Amino acid sequence: MRLPRSIRSRLMLAFIALAAAVTAVFTAGMHRFAHNEWENYARPLAADYVDRLAAEIGNPPDPQRALALTQRLPITVRIEGPRVNWDSQPPGHHRTLPWAWVRRSADGHRIVFGLARAPDAERPARFGWALLAALLAVTALAYWAVARLLAPLRPIVAGVESFGRGEFGRPIAVARRDELGLLAERINGMAANLDAMLQAKRTLLLAISHELRSPLTRARVNAELIEESEARSALLQDLGEMRELITDLIESERLAQGHSALQAEPVDLAALARELVAGAFGGRGLRLDLEELGPVHADPARLRLLLRNLIDNALRHGGGAAAPEVFLRREADGRIALGVRDHGPGVGAEQIERLGQAFYRPDNARSRSEGGVGLGLHLCRLVAQAHGGELRIRRAEPGLEVSAVWPAPAA
Repeated sequence: MRLPRSIRSRLMLAFIALAAAVTAVFTAGMHRFAHNEWENYARPLAADYVDRLAAEIGNPPDPQRALALTQRLPITVRIEGPRVNWDSQPPGHHRTLPWAWVRRSADGHRIVFGLARAPDAERPARFGWALLAALLAVTALAYWAVARLLAPLRPIVAGVESFGRGEFGRPIAVARRDELGLLAERINGMAANLDAMLQAKRTLLLAISHELRSPLTRARVNAELIEESEARSALLQDLGEMRELITDLIESERLAQGHSALQAEPVDLAALARELVAGAFGGRGLRLDLEELGPVHADPARLRLLLRNLIDNALRHGGGAAAPEVFLRREADGRIALGVRDHGPGVGAEQIERLGQAFYRPDNARSRSEGGVGLGLHLCRLVAQAHGGELRIRRAEPGLEVSAVWPAPAA
Protein backbone atom coordinates (compact mmCIF):
# COMPACT_ATOMS: atom_id res chain seq x y z
CA MET A 1 0.00 0.00 0.00
CA ARG A 2 1.39 3.35 -1.03
CA LEU A 3 1.52 6.15 1.52
CA PRO A 4 -0.37 9.36 0.69
CA ARG A 5 1.68 12.08 -0.93
CA SER A 6 0.59 14.73 1.57
CA ILE A 7 3.25 15.50 4.17
CA ARG A 8 0.53 16.20 6.72
CA SER A 9 -1.06 12.79 6.18
CA ARG A 10 2.30 11.08 6.48
CA LEU A 11 3.07 12.96 9.69
CA MET A 12 -0.32 12.00 11.12
CA LEU A 13 0.26 8.32 10.30
CA ALA A 14 3.74 8.55 11.83
CA PHE A 15 2.36 10.13 15.02
CA ILE A 16 -0.39 7.50 15.32
CA ALA A 17 2.14 4.71 14.79
CA LEU A 18 4.45 6.29 17.39
CA ALA A 19 1.63 6.61 19.93
CA ALA A 20 0.54 3.00 19.37
CA ALA A 21 4.12 1.76 19.68
CA VAL A 22 4.73 3.73 22.89
CA THR A 23 1.44 2.48 24.36
CA ALA A 24 2.22 -1.13 23.47
CA VAL A 25 5.72 -0.96 24.90
CA PHE A 26 4.56 0.79 28.07
CA THR A 27 1.64 -1.62 28.61
CA ALA A 28 3.77 -4.69 28.02
CA GLY A 29 6.47 -3.39 30.35
CA MET A 30 4.04 -2.54 33.13
CA HIS A 31 2.29 -5.90 32.76
CA ARG A 32 5.58 -7.76 32.98
CA PHE A 33 6.71 -5.70 35.93
CA ALA A 34 3.39 -6.05 37.80
CA HIS A 35 3.04 -9.80 37.25
CA ASN A 36 6.65 -10.86 37.55
CA GLU A 37 9.12 -8.44 39.05
CA TRP A 38 6.76 -6.71 41.47
CA GLU A 39 5.27 -10.00 42.61
CA ASN A 40 8.73 -11.40 43.26
CA TYR A 41 9.62 -8.35 45.32
CA ALA A 42 6.30 -7.95 47.15
CA ARG A 43 5.56 -11.57 48.08
CA PRO A 44 8.29 -12.07 50.74
CA LEU A 45 7.62 -8.61 52.20
CA ALA A 46 3.89 -9.36 52.45
CA ALA A 47 4.57 -12.80 53.99
CA ASP A 48 6.81 -11.28 56.65
CA TYR A 49 4.20 -8.60 57.42
CA VAL A 50 1.45 -11.21 57.81
CA ASP A 51 3.70 -13.17 60.22
CA ARG A 52 4.02 -10.01 62.33
CA LEU A 53 0.27 -9.48 62.29
CA ALA A 54 -0.31 -13.09 63.42
CA ALA A 55 2.20 -12.61 66.24
CA GLU A 56 0.47 -9.37 67.25
CA ILE A 57 -2.87 -11.20 67.59
CA GLY A 58 -1.18 -13.53 70.09
CA ASN A 59 -1.25 -17.18 71.10
CA PRO A 60 -3.91 -18.13 71.82
CA PRO A 61 -5.49 -15.59 69.39
CA ASP A 62 -7.06 -12.56 71.03
CA PRO A 63 -10.21 -11.32 69.21
CA GLN A 64 -9.80 -7.83 70.67
CA ARG A 65 -6.36 -7.50 69.17
CA ALA A 66 -7.66 -8.85 65.87
CA LEU A 67 -10.50 -6.25 65.96
CA ALA A 68 -7.98 -3.50 66.61
CA LEU A 69 -6.01 -4.59 63.55
CA THR A 70 -9.09 -4.54 61.31
CA GLN A 71 -9.94 -1.06 62.56
CA ARG A 72 -6.41 0.18 61.88
CA LEU A 73 -5.74 -1.62 58.58
CA PRO A 74 -7.92 -2.38 55.51
CA ILE A 75 -7.91 -6.13 56.21
CA THR A 76 -10.25 -8.85 57.45
CA VAL A 77 -9.39 -11.51 60.04
CA ARG A 78 -11.05 -14.84 60.66
CA ILE A 79 -10.03 -17.10 63.54
CA GLU A 80 -10.96 -20.77 63.60
CA GLY A 81 -9.91 -23.21 66.30
CA PRO A 82 -10.68 -25.28 69.36
CA ARG A 83 -11.00 -22.30 71.74
CA VAL A 84 -11.63 -19.21 69.62
CA ASN A 85 -13.93 -18.78 66.60
CA TRP A 86 -14.23 -15.15 65.51
CA ASP A 87 -14.74 -13.29 62.23
CA SER A 88 -14.30 -9.57 61.64
CA GLN A 89 -16.99 -9.72 58.95
CA PRO A 90 -20.63 -9.63 60.07
CA PRO A 91 -22.60 -12.86 59.70
CA GLY A 92 -23.92 -13.26 56.20
CA HIS A 93 -21.31 -10.94 54.66
CA HIS A 94 -18.57 -13.49 54.32
CA ARG A 95 -17.08 -13.75 50.85
CA THR A 96 -14.07 -15.53 49.40
CA LEU A 97 -11.41 -12.99 48.52
CA PRO A 98 -8.84 -13.55 45.76
CA TRP A 99 -6.05 -12.52 48.14
CA ALA A 100 -5.76 -14.44 51.44
CA TRP A 101 -2.95 -15.46 53.77
CA VAL A 102 -3.31 -18.32 56.31
CA ARG A 103 -1.28 -18.73 59.49
CA ARG A 104 -1.56 -21.42 62.18
CA SER A 105 -0.86 -20.77 65.83
CA ALA A 106 0.96 -23.14 68.12
CA ASP A 107 -2.25 -24.15 69.90
CA GLY A 108 -3.97 -25.25 66.65
CA HIS A 109 -5.89 -22.12 65.65
CA ARG A 110 -6.19 -21.14 61.98
CA ILE A 111 -5.94 -17.39 61.27
CA VAL A 112 -7.02 -16.17 57.80
CA PHE A 113 -6.03 -12.66 56.70
CA GLY A 114 -7.71 -11.03 53.70
CA LEU A 115 -8.33 -7.67 52.10
CA ALA A 116 -11.26 -5.62 53.34
CA ARG A 117 -12.34 -5.01 49.75
CA ALA A 118 -11.45 -6.78 46.55
CA PRO A 119 -9.04 -5.08 44.14
CA ASP A 120 -10.73 -3.22 41.29
CA ALA A 121 -10.32 -5.54 38.30
CA GLU A 122 -11.26 -2.78 35.85
CA ARG A 123 -8.73 -0.31 37.16
CA PRO A 124 -5.79 -1.51 35.01
CA ALA A 125 -7.98 -1.40 31.89
CA ARG A 126 -9.18 2.13 32.75
CA PHE A 127 -5.62 3.17 33.39
CA GLY A 128 -4.53 1.75 30.04
CA TRP A 129 -7.31 3.50 28.13
CA ALA A 130 -6.60 6.75 29.94
CA LEU A 131 -2.92 6.41 29.07
CA LEU A 132 -3.77 5.71 25.43
CA ALA A 133 -6.09 8.74 25.31
CA ALA A 134 -3.37 10.91 26.80
CA LEU A 135 -0.84 9.68 24.23
CA LEU A 136 -3.29 10.29 21.38
CA ALA A 137 -3.98 13.78 22.72
CA VAL A 138 -0.26 14.49 22.80
CA THR A 139 -0.01 13.09 19.25
CA ALA A 140 -2.84 15.33 18.05
CA LEU A 141 -1.21 18.32 19.72
CA ALA A 142 2.12 17.51 18.08
CA TYR A 143 0.39 17.06 14.71
CA TRP A 144 -1.36 20.43 15.13
CA ALA A 145 1.95 22.08 15.93
CA VAL A 146 3.65 20.53 12.88
CA ALA A 147 0.66 21.34 10.65
CA ARG A 148 0.85 24.94 11.83
CA LEU A 149 4.54 25.03 11.01
CA LEU A 150 3.83 23.66 7.51
CA ALA A 151 0.74 25.81 6.87
CA PRO A 152 2.65 28.25 4.56
CA LEU A 153 3.28 25.39 2.12
CA ARG A 154 -0.27 25.62 0.73
CA PRO A 155 -0.05 29.25 -0.44
CA ILE A 156 3.48 28.57 -1.71
CA VAL A 157 2.25 25.63 -3.82
CA ALA A 158 -0.71 27.67 -5.10
CA GLY A 159 1.59 30.58 -5.94
CA VAL A 160 4.07 28.40 -7.79
CA GLU A 161 1.25 26.86 -9.84
CA SER A 162 -0.04 30.37 -10.64
CA PHE A 163 3.45 31.50 -11.70
CA GLY A 164 3.76 28.38 -13.84
CA ARG A 165 0.63 29.46 -15.72
CA GLY A 166 2.20 32.85 -16.35
CA GLU A 167 0.04 34.68 -13.78
CA PHE A 168 2.49 36.91 -11.94
CA GLY A 169 0.06 39.56 -10.71
CA ARG A 170 -0.60 37.99 -7.29
CA PRO A 171 2.55 37.23 -5.24
CA ILE A 172 2.63 34.65 -2.47
CA ALA A 173 1.48 36.05 0.87
CA VAL A 174 4.34 35.97 3.41
CA ALA A 175 2.77 35.34 6.83
CA ARG A 176 5.84 34.37 8.85
CA ARG A 177 9.51 35.20 9.03
CA ASP A 178 10.85 31.65 9.31
CA GLU A 179 12.48 29.51 6.60
CA LEU A 180 9.19 29.00 4.74
CA GLY A 181 8.56 32.74 4.78
CA LEU A 182 12.04 33.30 3.39
CA LEU A 183 11.35 30.68 0.70
CA ALA A 184 8.11 32.47 -0.27
CA GLU A 185 9.97 35.79 -0.54
CA ARG A 186 12.63 34.27 -2.78
CA ILE A 187 9.99 32.64 -5.02
CA ASN A 188 8.23 36.01 -5.27
CA GLY A 189 11.51 37.62 -6.25
CA MET A 190 12.18 34.96 -8.86
CA ALA A 191 8.64 35.39 -10.25
CA ALA A 192 9.10 39.17 -10.44
CA ASN A 193 12.35 38.73 -12.38
CA LEU A 194 10.72 36.23 -14.76
CA ASP A 195 7.78 38.56 -15.30
CA ALA A 196 10.12 41.45 -16.08
CA MET A 197 12.10 39.29 -18.52
CA LEU A 198 8.93 38.09 -20.27
CA GLN A 199 7.54 41.61 -20.50
CA ALA A 200 10.80 42.81 -22.01
CA LYS A 201 10.73 39.95 -24.49
CA ARG A 202 7.14 40.71 -25.46
CA THR A 203 7.87 44.39 -25.85
CA LEU A 204 10.88 43.68 -28.05
CA LEU A 205 8.98 41.12 -30.14
CA LEU A 206 6.04 43.46 -30.67
CA ALA A 207 8.34 46.35 -31.56
CA ILE A 208 10.26 44.24 -34.10
CA SER A 209 7.02 42.88 -35.58
CA HIS A 210 5.54 46.34 -35.98
CA GLU A 211 8.76 47.69 -37.49
CA LEU A 212 8.87 44.84 -40.02
CA ARG A 213 5.38 45.56 -41.32
CA SER A 214 6.28 48.72 -43.22
CA PRO A 215 9.29 47.38 -45.18
CA LEU A 216 7.38 44.14 -45.78
CA THR A 217 4.47 46.07 -47.28
CA ARG A 218 6.84 48.06 -49.53
CA ALA A 219 8.56 44.86 -50.63
CA ARG A 220 5.23 43.31 -51.55
CA VAL A 221 4.22 46.40 -53.56
CA ASN A 222 7.53 46.33 -55.42
CA ALA A 223 7.15 42.60 -56.08
CA GLU A 224 3.72 43.19 -57.58
CA LEU A 225 5.38 45.44 -60.20
CA ILE A 226 7.65 42.66 -61.42
CA GLU A 227 6.61 40.83 -64.56
CA GLU A 228 4.87 37.49 -64.16
CA SER A 229 7.36 34.68 -63.58
CA GLU A 230 8.06 31.77 -61.28
CA ALA A 231 10.47 33.94 -59.29
CA ARG A 232 7.78 36.59 -58.78
CA SER A 233 5.27 33.97 -57.60
CA ALA A 234 7.80 32.44 -55.19
CA LEU A 235 8.70 35.90 -53.87
CA LEU A 236 5.07 36.84 -53.30
CA GLN A 237 4.48 33.51 -51.55
CA ASP A 238 7.44 34.10 -49.23
CA LEU A 239 6.29 37.65 -48.47
CA GLY A 240 2.80 36.32 -47.71
CA GLU A 241 4.21 33.76 -45.28
CA MET A 242 6.27 36.47 -43.59
CA ARG A 243 3.17 38.64 -43.21
CA GLU A 244 1.20 35.75 -41.69
CA LEU A 245 4.08 34.98 -39.36
CA ILE A 246 4.26 38.55 -38.10
CA THR A 247 0.48 38.66 -37.66
CA ASP A 248 0.53 35.39 -35.70
CA LEU A 249 3.39 36.61 -33.50
CA ILE A 250 1.58 39.82 -32.63
CA GLU A 251 -1.66 37.94 -31.94
CA SER A 252 0.10 35.37 -29.75
CA GLU A 253 1.64 38.11 -27.62
CA ARG A 254 -1.74 39.78 -27.22
CA LEU A 255 -3.37 36.50 -26.23
CA ALA A 256 -0.60 35.86 -23.71
CA GLN A 257 -2.38 38.42 -21.50
CA GLY A 258 -5.18 35.86 -21.04
CA HIS A 259 -8.82 36.79 -20.52
CA SER A 260 -8.09 40.54 -20.55
CA ALA A 261 -7.19 40.29 -24.26
CA LEU A 262 -10.69 39.12 -25.24
CA GLN A 263 -13.47 41.24 -26.69
CA ALA A 264 -16.32 39.06 -25.46
CA GLU A 265 -19.93 39.37 -26.55
CA PRO A 266 -22.93 37.05 -27.06
CA VAL A 267 -22.06 34.66 -29.92
CA ASP A 268 -24.03 31.96 -31.73
CA LEU A 269 -21.22 29.45 -32.20
CA ALA A 270 -23.10 27.23 -34.65
CA ALA A 271 -23.86 30.21 -36.92
CA LEU A 272 -20.24 31.40 -36.61
CA ALA A 273 -18.93 27.99 -37.71
CA ARG A 274 -21.32 27.72 -40.66
CA GLU A 275 -20.47 31.25 -41.81
CA LEU A 276 -16.72 30.61 -41.63
CA VAL A 277 -16.92 27.28 -43.47
CA ALA A 278 -19.14 28.72 -46.21
CA GLY A 279 -17.03 31.84 -46.67
CA ALA A 280 -13.42 30.70 -46.32
CA PHE A 281 -13.70 26.97 -47.07
CA GLY A 282 -16.59 26.75 -49.53
CA GLY A 283 -16.29 23.80 -51.85
CA ARG A 284 -13.83 21.90 -49.63
CA GLY A 285 -16.42 19.32 -48.66
CA LEU A 286 -16.23 19.86 -44.90
CA ARG A 287 -18.79 18.00 -42.82
CA LEU A 288 -20.65 19.85 -40.07
CA ASP A 289 -21.90 18.40 -36.79
CA LEU A 290 -23.08 21.49 -34.93
CA GLU A 291 -25.28 21.37 -31.86
CA GLU A 292 -27.50 24.41 -31.34
CA LEU A 293 -26.38 25.75 -27.96
CA GLY A 294 -27.77 29.25 -28.11
CA PRO A 295 -25.73 32.45 -27.53
CA VAL A 296 -22.64 32.17 -25.32
CA HIS A 297 -20.29 34.88 -24.05
CA ALA A 298 -17.07 34.65 -26.07
CA ASP A 299 -14.76 36.54 -28.44
CA PRO A 300 -16.00 35.85 -32.00
CA ALA A 301 -12.86 37.13 -33.74
CA ARG A 302 -10.58 34.85 -31.69
CA LEU A 303 -12.89 31.88 -32.15
CA ARG A 304 -12.84 32.41 -35.93
CA LEU A 305 -9.06 32.45 -35.76
CA LEU A 306 -9.09 29.22 -33.73
CA LEU A 307 -11.52 27.44 -36.05
CA ARG A 308 -9.72 28.64 -39.21
CA ASN A 309 -6.39 27.31 -37.94
CA LEU A 310 -7.91 23.97 -36.95
CA ILE A 311 -9.56 23.54 -40.36
CA ASP A 312 -6.33 24.55 -42.16
CA ASN A 313 -4.42 21.92 -40.18
CA ALA A 314 -7.05 19.26 -40.86
CA LEU A 315 -7.03 19.98 -44.60
CA ARG A 316 -3.23 20.16 -44.74
CA HIS A 317 -2.56 16.96 -42.79
CA GLY A 318 -5.71 14.97 -43.63
CA GLY A 319 -3.85 13.00 -46.27
CA GLY A 320 -6.68 13.17 -48.83
CA ALA A 321 -8.85 10.81 -46.80
CA ALA A 322 -12.44 11.52 -45.78
CA ALA A 323 -13.39 15.17 -45.41
CA PRO A 324 -12.65 16.73 -42.00
CA GLU A 325 -15.55 17.20 -39.61
CA VAL A 326 -16.25 20.49 -37.80
CA PHE A 327 -18.17 19.83 -34.58
CA LEU A 328 -19.78 21.81 -31.78
CA ARG A 329 -21.22 20.03 -28.76
CA ARG A 330 -21.78 20.27 -25.05
CA GLU A 331 -19.69 17.80 -23.09
CA ALA A 332 -20.97 15.60 -20.26
CA ASP A 333 -19.43 17.97 -17.70
CA GLY A 334 -21.31 20.95 -19.17
CA ARG A 335 -18.37 22.48 -21.03
CA ILE A 336 -18.51 23.49 -24.68
CA ALA A 337 -16.28 21.76 -27.26
CA LEU A 338 -15.58 23.43 -30.60
CA GLY A 339 -13.15 21.64 -32.86
CA VAL A 340 -12.23 19.65 -35.97
CA ARG A 341 -11.57 15.96 -36.53
CA ASP A 342 -9.61 14.74 -39.58
CA HIS A 343 -9.09 11.20 -40.90
CA GLY A 344 -5.40 11.43 -41.80
CA PRO A 345 -2.42 9.49 -40.45
CA GLY A 346 -2.40 11.49 -37.22
CA VAL A 347 0.69 11.77 -35.02
CA GLY A 348 2.48 9.47 -32.60
CA ALA A 349 1.44 9.32 -28.97
CA GLU A 350 4.81 10.78 -27.93
CA GLN A 351 4.11 13.92 -29.98
CA ILE A 352 0.63 14.66 -28.61
CA GLU A 353 1.96 16.52 -25.57
CA ARG A 354 4.15 18.81 -27.69
CA LEU A 355 1.49 19.78 -30.19
CA GLY A 356 0.44 23.32 -29.43
CA GLN A 357 3.89 24.50 -28.40
CA ALA A 358 5.16 27.53 -30.24
CA PHE A 359 7.09 26.68 -33.47
CA TYR A 360 6.76 22.93 -32.91
CA ARG A 361 5.96 20.80 -35.96
CA PRO A 362 5.84 17.00 -36.13
CA ASP A 363 8.54 15.31 -38.19
CA ASN A 364 6.05 14.49 -40.96
CA ALA A 365 5.08 18.19 -41.34
CA ARG A 366 8.48 19.81 -41.78
CA SER A 367 8.58 19.96 -45.54
CA ARG A 368 7.98 23.27 -47.28
CA SER A 369 5.02 21.80 -49.17
CA GLU A 370 3.20 21.21 -45.91
CA GLY A 371 3.49 24.93 -44.99
CA GLY A 372 3.17 26.50 -41.55
CA VAL A 373 5.76 27.44 -38.98
CA GLY A 374 4.20 25.82 -35.92
CA LEU A 375 2.17 28.75 -34.57
CA GLY A 376 -1.34 27.65 -35.61
CA LEU A 377 -2.08 25.23 -32.78
CA HIS A 378 -0.16 27.46 -30.38
CA LEU A 379 -2.58 30.29 -31.15
CA CYS A 380 -5.51 27.89 -30.74
CA ARG A 381 -4.22 26.91 -27.30
CA LEU A 382 -3.88 30.57 -26.29
CA VAL A 383 -7.44 31.30 -27.46
CA ALA A 384 -8.82 28.34 -25.46
CA GLN A 385 -6.86 29.34 -22.35
CA ALA A 386 -7.97 32.98 -22.67
CA HIS A 387 -11.57 31.70 -22.55
CA GLY A 388 -10.77 29.79 -19.35
CA GLY A 389 -10.47 26.39 -21.00
CA GLU A 390 -7.95 24.14 -22.70
CA LEU A 391 -6.95 22.85 -26.12
CA ARG A 392 -7.72 19.12 -26.15
CA ILE A 393 -5.74 17.03 -28.63
CA ARG A 394 -6.36 13.31 -28.92
CA ARG A 395 -5.92 10.53 -31.44
CA ALA A 396 -9.18 9.63 -33.21
CA GLU A 397 -8.02 6.35 -34.84
CA PRO A 398 -7.79 7.22 -37.65
CA GLY A 399 -6.84 10.85 -37.64
CA LEU A 400 -6.65 13.51 -35.00
CA GLU A 401 -9.32 15.39 -33.05
CA VAL A 402 -8.44 18.89 -31.82
CA SER A 403 -10.92 21.04 -29.95
CA ALA A 404 -11.15 24.01 -27.64
CA VAL A 405 -13.06 23.03 -24.51
CA TRP A 406 -14.14 25.71 -22.07
CA PRO A 407 -16.93 26.48 -19.59
CA ALA A 408 -19.01 29.02 -21.47
CA PRO A 409 -21.92 30.58 -19.54
CA ALA A 410 -25.03 31.58 -21.42
CA ALA A 411 -24.98 35.13 -22.76
